Amino acid sequence: MRISHFLYFITVVFVSCFVSFLVTGCAQIGAPTGGPRDSIPPELVSATPKLLSTNFTANKITLVFNEYVDVKEVQTNVLVSPYPKTNPQVDFKLKTVTVKLKDTLLENTTYAINFGNAIQDNNEGNPFRNFTYVFSTGNTIDSLQLGGQVIIAETGKKDSTIIALLYRNVDDSAVQKRKPNYIAKLDSSGNFKFTNLSAGSYKLYALKDGDGGKTYNSKIELFGFADSEVIVSDSSAPITLYAFEEEKDIKKSTTTAPAKTGAQAADKKLKYTPSLSNNEQDLLTNLFLTLNHPLKTFDPQKIILTDTNYNKINSTITIDSTQKIIKVNTKWKEENNYRLLVSKDAFSDSAGTALAKSDTIKFTTKKTADYGSIVLRFSNLKLAEHPVLQFVKDQEIYRSVAITAAMWSDKLFPPGDYELRILFDNNNNGKWDPGNYGQKLQPERAITLDTKLNIKANWDNERDVKL
Repeated sequence: MRISHFLYFITVVFVSCFVSFLVTGCAQIGAPTGGPRDSIPPELVSATPKLLSTNFTANKITLVFNEYVDVKEVQTNVLVSPYPKTNPQVDFKLKTVTVKLKDTLLENTTYAINFGNAIQDNNEGNPFRNFTYVFSTGNTIDSLQLGGQVIIAETGKKDSTIIALLYRNVDDSAVQKRKPNYIAKLDSSGNFKFTNLSAGSYKLYALKDGDGGKTYNSKIELFGFADSEVIVSDSSAPITLYAFEEEKDIKKSTTTAPAKTGAQAADKKLKYTPSLSNNEQDLLTNLFLTLNHPLKTFDPQKIILTDTNYNKINSTITIDSTQKIIKVNTKWKEENNYRLLVSKDAFSDSAGTALAKSDTIKFTTKKTADYGSIVLRFSNLKLAEHPVLQFVKDQEIYRSVAITAAMWSDKLFPPGDYELRILFDNNNNGKWDPGNYGQKLQPERAITLDTKLNIKANWDNERDVKL
């Protein structure tokens, strides 16, 4: 642009703005807002064959919507019942979604294709939620339902990644050998619902499907089962399943250890770390020495607990099965000073390495004011069911106590936030026991209470617990 033209353009803009300002004020230049965000999901205009068709023989379904659509995460969203050997192929273009069936359809059977949240509008991603296309290869549409809930037996909590499995006309081993006839996903509250069922008897299970095989083939998978066959009718009651792991997963990932060079050479020395916090010992627990190498020799007589005058204090010194943790057990007195004398030849590792020198660990015990007093009063608690109160901290059980009365108390309890869990200990052994599908043994059950318990130091913490 020439300079003269540019000056002329600037002059015209200035004069126009000045005149406009005299009348209404010079308007600000900005981008248009575009209006409110579209929050309306797409609408189904037509389906071929029609919804709820009977005597269905097609192998292709066409769905037309009122706007451009997208189909997301077909594998996780779209669920076909009865469960097919081969999943259908789902495609989309502009306003149309097509479903190509890959399986041979069963005779006189009602099918339901639940799209979950897969179908969305192309612009804002508003989902056409839980749309289900239903048809029948017979003369009628089955309309019976079966609902229920899955609860994790050990905690009383829910897990929406678990699925419910339904089998028809099979023996007890079918869940371990083949895929189910029907699958239902759980919602955030642990609820499931099977729809478009025919009347009859079924076997019902719950599974956290670790390998995607839709079968119960590992004892470390969460699994639950109904005690007996479930009768589906127009008056079917909801069923609760309790999921459990028959065996805990103790498998650990293995990695190749890098060669020890430089600063890592110091690891060859035998060292230990005491379980003290700010050089203070908890009144309620043992003192532990954790070593960096397993021990080959260990002489507890050469580890001595004393007072500040080096007078020996009665204690028990032991080592655990890993040969890496030494435990010092005694009855601690509050706000007392202690010494733990560790001789340099008290222990050695498999390479024959001992401590470089003898050591003295000086520490003080906590005071009772560092702990809280707790009183819990229970109502509606059935003592005949052997309830065990569990304090859960950071998803680990900190402490378990059998409840034998309507009130429980403790004058020394560590401060912190705890979940409260009630275990119904059927065999009265003080711990949760899993079920066993082979023996048709249901797991013991627990409930986690809704509210957390906050224990404050030097404070009377009281709570009414209603089940």
